[in-house]
Amino acid sequence: MIVCHCTQISDRDIHAAIDWMRAADPDTIITPGKIYHALGKTPDCGGCLDLFVGTMVKSDNLGVPSVLRNMRARRRVSSLK
Repeated sequence: MIVCHCTQISDRDIHAAIDWMRAADPDTIITPGKIYHALGKTPDCGGCLDLFVGTMVKSDNLGVPSVLRNMRARRRVSSLK
């Protein structure tokens, strides 16, 4: 399925780029911009962004690298007495 009509990027292209980037660097953060760059293309109008990101999310290799998980500072719950 064509996801980006301006640059003719398909869902298969997106998944292949994600797989390639994850294999090359397991700790990389994958963004739409990095996918366009990996495919040798540049975004044009941005109308496909929702579908583009939705397609990315369906990839099994998109997940957050393990070294970056749980980095958010944990909030302490204080009891009000």
